[in-house]
Amino acid sequence: MHTNRSRNHLLLGAAVLAACGAIALAVPGEGRAADAAACPNGDSGLTLPAGFCATVFADGIGHARHLVVSEAGVIYVNTWSGRYFGNDTPHAGGFLVALKDSQGAGKADVNERFGETVQSGGAGGTGIGIYHGWLYAELNDKILKYPLTKGSVLPDAKSQVVVRGLPLGGDHPMHPFAIDANGDLYIDVASATNSCQEKNRTLKSPGISPCTELETRGGIWRYDAKKTDQAFSPSERYATGIRNAEGFGVDTIGHQIFVTQHGRDQLHTNWPDVIKDADQEATLPSEEVLLLKKGGDYGWPTCYYDPFQQGLVLAPEYGGDGRTAGLCAQKGAPTAVFPAHWAPNDMVLYDRQEFPARYRKGLFIAFHGSWNRAPYAQGGYNVVFQGLAGDKASGQCEIFADGFAGADKSPGKAAHRPTGLAVGPDGALYVADDVSGRIYRIVYRGGSGAPDAKPVPCPGLTESAGPIAAASARPPEGTHPDAGSDTAGLNAPPGSTPAMVARGNRVYHGLDGGATCTGCHGSDAKGTTLGPDLTANKWLWSNGSYGGIAATIAGGVAQPKQYRAPMPAMGGAQLSSDQVMAVASYVWALNHPAK
Repeated sequence: MHTNRSRNHLLLGAAVLAACGAIALAVPGEGRAADAAACPNGDSGLTLPAGFCATVFADGIGHARHLVVSEAGVIYVNTWSGRYFGNDTPHAGGFLVALKDSQGAGKADVNERFGETVQSGGAGGTGIGIYHGWLYAELNDKILKYPLTKGSVLPDAKSQVVVRGLPLGGDHPMHPFAIDANGDLYIDVASATNSCQEKNRTLKSPGISPCTELETRGGIWRYDAKKTDQAFSPSERYATGIRNAEGFGVDTIGHQIFVTQHGRDQLHTNWPDVIKDADQEATLPSEEVLLLKKGGDYGWPTCYYDPFQQGLVLAPEYGGDGRTAGLCAQKGAPTAVFPAHWAPNDMVLYDRQEFPARYRKGLFIAFHGSWNRAPYAQGGYNVVFQGLAGDKASGQCEIFADGFAGADKSPGKAAHRPTGLAVGPDGALYVADDVSGRIYRIVYRGGSGAPDAKPVPCPGLTESAGPIAAASARPPEGTHPDAGSDTAGLNAPPGSTPAMVARGNRVYHGLDGGATCTGCHGSDAKGTTLGPDLTANKWLWSNGSYGGIAATIAGGVAQPKQYRAPMPAMGGAQLSSDQVMAVASYVWALNHPAK
């Protein structure tokens, strides 16, 4: 059924694209000259609606992820490193970048780096924001804040930890976030796996039921931006069932928060007997924008959005047949949906007056582009606009800015990939690129034909994937069958098993038995002011053997040698002997990772 629908749209899709091209190109010569005059230094290479102008504000700053603009017009950018970028050499200096145009020329002439470096243990991050005179930024497993001083580009004091111990590892280790008008800090803690299979991204591997990963991943967590040294905890989960919500759109008074949803991958690849048509690897499932609600469940991993069915359907990992909604009928439906595997990496709600009225109170979304449409042509690599009517989508989305990738829209060959969005106090829209570290600035200048320019609609959700255009691709994070396990790569001690280590991880984090280990040793077990680092292979009360660690846990530590907080017996809970041995296995394993 899907194949027929998909192919029936082939000619229609080609006609729509041709018409869109005609719209984009049908500008009289006189109009083009007028628009060029209204866009001095228009060197971006982007295609925009009539009346808009894009310039390259900065370039070569590293793998730029999200960005934010202060009221003083300083652009702060978080940059990232690691396996997503081939483990190349990070840019010299700190991972945070401050940019400013002090001459009013539309380009940054101030370019300063600050924050943690590779030498100090940093790897950078994605999330960044500003709230009440503080700059907030993700670094590794933490959200930090830096005080901003009026008239100064760089923060003038050391950072403070706002939240620590955020989960790392797996397929999606980043932590984008947003802060609303009340100071509530919403953090995306994305999934460690593609679809919570027993073996991640593996042919016909069933889903874990219930998906225990949802206790610490796959949702939005809420904290207080005004407080410091908050520890990540399962109890702070605000919403669940969100695979990877990289983009946030927050209105000016914080009453509505929208998040993007990266749809899951490899439906046909992993379930060819259920999702039978090969081109559905490129057309399923849709990307989404969700209206965030406290306690909301948006369906991952049991559900995905099927544009042919026009709703959430049950995933094959959980018994789905590609048609049946089942329990997905009770999950939170998306506000808006978009073509599959475009990868929405950021989003901003436009709340200024400088753009034409039709863009106000709508969402701009940066589609980074994916890999999972292969071997069919890739899509995305653009910025789109989605109108809103209250909390509902208003019409089809529009292609707002295109041309970032250049001649080849593919992960390995794209010249630039949009990944961050921010609106400045002057109404300009800034776009970050994480391939070569380019920052674009888009403004509205008006010009010939601008008021009557027709938008270029996004492709239809059920259009054909088209002809095969490239070789099959693999996820940039690699395929890790055990990616969903927080104990992947850890050895079990003699006399124990990997299953015991995995259970010990749950005991340690208070998910089995109610122990309070994280309160003193931290959610990452690297210690706090109350308790020692349990990963450094240094022991105060035993020889570090499996049995010695178990005895310390069982008996507690009434008078610590170097810390002020005593450790209660049994972790402050009535742990069973099996639970004690399990958490001892986990602590031992933290000090004996597989090589």
